[in-house]
Amino acid sequence: MIVTGDIFNSTSYPFIDVRAGGSVRGEIAALNNILDKTVSWRQEGGTMIIPGHGRLCNEWEVTEYRDMMVIIRDRVQAMINKGATLQQVLAAKVSADYDARFGSNSGPWTTAMFIEAVYTSLKE
Repeated sequence: MIVTGDIFNSTSYPFIDVRAGGSVRGEIAALNNILDKTVSWRQEGGTMIIPGHGRLCNEWEVTEYRDMMVIIRDRVQAMINKGATLQQVLAAKVSADYDARFGSNSGPWTTAMFIEAVYTSLKE
């Protein structure tokens, strides 16, 4: 078993505290570190993962979450490389295919706040 804290959250996008030095790159590196320590869930003795929020998960679900982070990072980076502003990135809805599962338009951590954190961490 691995307890991930808020590095992995099966119910929402991760909180990236850019002001405290957090970044999308750091989040992806932390997820990769978790995956490096797991035994495949299909094998006997496979690793179960306790997320910061949500139900008990396995290696496959953390891999899916990490891949989602990489895809969103790459989409935002591609727009930054073309000179896009934060407002343009938000308008492009780069996370639309994941928003139904992880997104939120209200509460302490919204989809827009997540995309802003990704954008800001990539611009630094």
